[in-house]
Amino acid sequence: MAFPVHRPRRLRSSPAVRSLVRETDLTVDRLIYPLFVVPGRDVVEPVPSMPGVEHRSVDRAVERAREVFALGIRAVLLFGLPRAKDERGSEAAAPDGAVQQAIRAIKDALPDLLVITDVCLCAYTSHGHCGILTADGRIDNDATLEQLAQVALSHARAGADWVAPSDMMDGRVGAIRRALDEDGFQETAILSYAVKYASAFYGPFREAAHSAPAFGDRRTHQMDPTNVREALREVALDLEEGADLVMVKPALAYLDVIRAVRERFPVPVVAYNVSGEYSLVKAAARQGWVDEQAVVLEALTAMRRAGADAIITYHAPEVARWLG
Repeated sequence: MAFPVHRPRRLRSSPAVRSLVRETDLTVDRLIYPLFVVPGRDVVEPVPSMPGVEHRSVDRAVERAREVFALGIRAVLLFGLPRAKDERGSEAAAPDGAVQQAIRAIKDALPDLLVITDVCLCAYTSHGHCGILTADGRIDNDATLEQLAQVALSHARAGADWVAPSDMMDGRVGAIRRALDEDGFQETAILSYAVKYASAFYGPFREAAHSAPAFGDRRTHQMDPTNVREALREVALDLEEGADLVMVKPALAYLDVIRAVRERFPVPVVAYNVSGEYSLVKAAARQGWVDEQAVVLEALTAMRRAGADAIITYHAPEVARWLG
């Protein structure tokens, strides 16, 4: 039948109608908030390229965790900076490292807050790469696996609920799963950065994590932005090795990849709304060029619509207040 029988605008006629027939929801309990933890006490240092994001010592990270939990956010993702760096990123696995201390303190203060930890070496190595280097400056994939497993194990021992390997080394999920299981941490889940692209959107994060490579780049392990079939292969391999959830990073420029992963695999998919995506919106909003709230909510809704079950975003506290 033709117009005027069919009038789609009838289902857009009021806020109540639009809410009732809405296909995609964006709720606070879908958000994961990243925190950067550093050594020391009473430290709150703003990250210049990421307005509203700070480096926080353990005591002040707990304070921030309490604030976001009160807003309804139920998960945080911890990144850490070391006291000192070396070629192997040794402090990443230290029982008294900033992340390990923060896990214990946050879980003690907020037992119901899900604590997820990033597992990588780039912020801890003197050269800024994600693995142990060979004599000629290449990443030794297999030598790196044992170190990553020890980092994940140190996080589990401190009380992390999930560990999230972000290094993109081949076989790291399997190495971590074996180490966790052998040490009695069968219940610790692995959220794999299964699809992590060599993206231009990571710049502000590298300032925040002090993790820019001293030479070269990460294109031998992070994925080529042109590829989708490769992403599906990476997800399949990580699930075979024991990943419980998978991540696509970045999110906004890779919505098609999120959709492809969602349609192919029956596991939870997490999208990472990365630092560059965050900072671009913040910069434009400060100039008065965009409505920050409208843009952020539209972008995060797009990630959910593409198939993301959860979203890691630095906007989380603001979104929680907006949705409040």
